[in-house]
Amino acid sequence: MRIKLFSWLYFLPLCSIFFGIHVALVSGDRLGDGRVCLEDEMMLLLQLKSTLKFNDAASNKLVSWNQSTHCCSWGGVIWDATGHVVSLDLSSEFIFEGFNGSSSLFNLQHLQRLNLANNAFYSQIPPGFGKLGNLIYLNLSNAYFYGQIPIEISGLTRLVTIDFSSDGLLKLENPNLRMMVQNLTELRELYFGGVNISAQGKEWCQALSSSVPNLHVLSLQSCFLSGPLAKLVSLKHPPG
Repeated sequence: MRIKLFSWLYFLPLCSIFFGIHVALVSGDRLGDGRVCLEDEMMLLLQLKSTLKFNDAASNKLVSWNQSTHCCSWGGVIWDATGHVVSLDLSSEFIFEGFNGSSSLFNLQHLQRLNLANNAFYSQIPPGFGKLGNLIYLNLSNAYFYGQIPIEISGLTRLVTIDFSSDGLLKLENPNLRMMVQNLTELRELYFGGVNISAQGKEWCQALSSSVPNLHVLSLQSCFLSGPLAKLVSLKHPPG
């Protein structure tokens, strides 16, 4: 019996190494706490960087993404225990071009938090954002996106926070506000300041009160709203 026990103790680590640890080692970099950055996701980030145009001298995050540095030092990136990218913060990176619907960003299917604020994309918001179904936080504020906010955003049903604050470059016409939020039942914070909604008070109040029952923070300044306001229950407006 002792011989059999030692035989199993001998083979179990080998099986573990062969089927698990070895695969992890060849598929990406190992983080300091033993976790692994998946190589496929590292390549997606490097592809994203190669398509973006940004100011190298002013960048603090994108400049750190390269194959000669360890993935744990890549600025703005958070990896989970399984090696997937779950958070990406590229705010204030002086990006000014190179972002479109075919971006490799939209293949980061485990992404939960995305911040692209304070850049200068000068493009419409690509519908590809609709592929990021695990997002709970999306910040595209003051990133110089313009035009209609795509209906695909309404399919991100796990969203808790949206910030599309802008200087009047974005609009919600078709889809309108009601169509945009009707599936976002988890939403708690909504920042649409500067987005041209052009709706009557009763219209947008009913859209919010009926679709986003968990909403606690609402910012709609300079949205071209008009008419009397209907009652909004349990909303807490941000200070200032």
